Amino acid sequence: MYSTTCETGNEVKGPNKKVLPVFCYVGRQLIYLALMAFDTHVTTINNNDKPDSVAHMDRHKRKKSIVWEYFTVESVEAGITRAYCKQCKKSFAYISGSKLSGTSHLKRHITLGICQVLRQKNQQSSCAKTDGSPHDSANRPKKRTRTAPGLASNGIVFDQERCKHDIAKMIILHDYPLHIVGQQGFIHFVRTLQPQFNPLCLNSVEADCVAIYRRKKQNLLNFIKGIPARVHLSLDLWTSNQAMRYIFVRGHFIDGDWNLYHPILKVISVPFSDPDDSLNQTVATCLADWHLEDRLLTIGFDKSFSNETVIGNLRGLLSFKSPLILNGQLLNRNCYARVLCRLAVDALCSMRETIGKVRDSVKFVKSSESHKKKFFELKQQLQLPSVGDLLTDDQSKWNTTYHMLVAACELKEVFACYDAFVPGYKTRITLHDWKRLATLCTYLKYLYDAASILTAQPYPTANIFFPEVSKLQVELTRAVFSDDPFLSNLIIPLHEKFDQYWRESCIILAIAVALDPRHKMKLVEFTFAKIFGETAEPWIRIVEDGLRELFVEYNTQMLPFTTTDGEEIMLKTEPCQEGSFDNSIFEDGLLDYEICLADFIGTQQLKSELDEYLEEHLLPIEQQFDILSWWKSNGFRYPTLSRIASDFLSTPVSTLSGDSVFDTEIRQMDSYRSSLGSLTLEALICAKDWFQYESLPTDVSNTAVKLEF
Repeated sequence: MYSTTCETGNEVKGPNKKVLPVFCYVGRQLIYLALMAFDTHVTTINNNDKPDSVAHMDRHKRKKSIVWEYFTVESVEAGITRAYCKQCKKSFAYISGSKLSGTSHLKRHITLGICQVLRQKNQQSSCAKTDGSPHDSANRPKKRTRTAPGLASNGIVFDQERCKHDIAKMIILHDYPLHIVGQQGFIHFVRTLQPQFNPLCLNSVEADCVAIYRRKKQNLLNFIKGIPARVHLSLDLWTSNQAMRYIFVRGHFIDGDWNLYHPILKVISVPFSDPDDSLNQTVATCLADWHLEDRLLTIGFDKSFSNETVIGNLRGLLSFKSPLILNGQLLNRNCYARVLCRLAVDALCSMRETIGKVRDSVKFVKSSESHKKKFFELKQQLQLPSVGDLLTDDQSKWNTTYHMLVAACELKEVFACYDAFVPGYKTRITLHDWKRLATLCTYLKYLYDAASILTAQPYPTANIFFPEVSKLQVELTRAVFSDDPFLSNLIIPLHEKFDQYWRESCIILAIAVALDPRHKMKLVEFTFAKIFGETAEPWIRIVEDGLRELFVEYNTQMLPFTTTDGEEIMLKTEPCQEGSFDNSIFEDGLLDYEICLADFIGTQQLKSELDEYLEEHLLPIEQQFDILSWWKSNGFRYPTLSRIASDFLSTPVSTLSGDSVFDTEIRQMDSYRSSLGSLTLEALICAKDWFQYESLPTDVSNTAVKLEF
């Protein structure tokens, strides 16, 4: 015999113990149904004396939904009851005879913002909270104690504050206008995704954007405080239609883990009437705001918005106060991208009439399908090797005009006979014109290649510029002495301008390339010999002296304060013990001797470190060479050199971002952004720029703080 216990708790004995629990369960269900039937019968008897509608309402008088905090129920006539919104007084069907309408349509009236009165109160309440005034929560829909249907299964809970933050981030990242949050299309779209979302007002989203900016700025400020390297500044100028100019101040530095950064630090609007004083004030304000007064190494800007007085004032802000160090090139007045742009524009203007004919011809061919078809047929018949197609240019970007000319020159034979097959084509370009255009394109290519390194990486390390700049200088110099009068006349004015840039910038570029273990001083010596000929030796000596001058400066800063382990030490003088030998007569002399001896020993170590680096074998030339990783790995061998490398490899050569390298005009601030307040404008521009650093690692063992945004 077996025994078991059914669900009623009684023990059951016998061989069918697996079957008995089923009968127990069925029996319990029958009892439950009988009790329900009895309850229904009693309820029916109690309601016999009431109207059907009233009895129906009694069964639903316990209303759990939140809608009854916003609606009242009133009887309109016999058997008909309607629900009235407490805010807008609009009525809705609720009970009609035996039919109950439910509360879904009432919920939609509240949560979807259909009630205009409630929506306006919510917006006013949100703005009042943003402005710091007491928040009136009486008119806001209360949160449900249980998750809405469709959300509980996913475990997702609606978060209004998170939505506000994400909308502000979206506006920053994609340059959307702040007033997008009040547009009906945006509100409808968001409510389709989340009916519980409360619309935002402009002041609220503006405050959220500024809050994001301030939080990120504090994180970046803490990060910059912890880096060991000096900081460079570059200044870029924008204009607007509102008689204002905007100066973008960008910082450039390398952190303790040898990562290169170039964030925008400040955006300041200055009037056209007072640009010089505003420029000085801009830099001074930025230095104070970011605590860089004693850490600024170089300033890069374009000479189009400066004069000698401004330059003199800016030089006084540098951490290296001497105007003679590196021939004063720590204050760089020439933006690399703008110099190349001016040369390209001058070259194009010298042949503007011929280029205009090419532009008109290209537009004619691309103006209709029949014109393009006939052009393609002629190209096939002539069996031209060109695989490209005709391109139209954008005259605000000089590289598009260069590409247009290159494509047209490859198809010049088609243009030569195109008028015989298409009567409407009247433009005539002679073979002599095509030859000159080909010569022009040859030298535009040098400019294009020199500028393209800024598009692949807008702010690369400074060591890569010396080869490109020197190559362009060599080619322009060679063209000046050409036997072709057209070529020499074309290049002479370009060479004069670029030669000035070369002489003002070559020393600091040579210092940077000397810190490249693939080149060191060998490339400098070879290049200067080609450019300066017999007078190259003084230029080479300037670079060598500049290197040693920097070593002395950095060694003076490092040796008295740090040991090889990086621990701080202090120089102190112990007082003489009583009864000891009195050497006060020789005190000054011996102290001077000790200082002299320390300097001599330090200089010997300094020179040996420099000589060891320069005398080592050059590394193989590799296109993908990572110079920052190399210095990170070899810093322990060259402690002083590595400090110089971390400072000078981040030197900005160009002030423009990658999308502005080929612009022929100064960038202009649009009317909408010009209308914003200075704080809001700076917040939107800087925060967008800083978002790019979110993916960087947060392990900052070599720095003081984490770079978290």
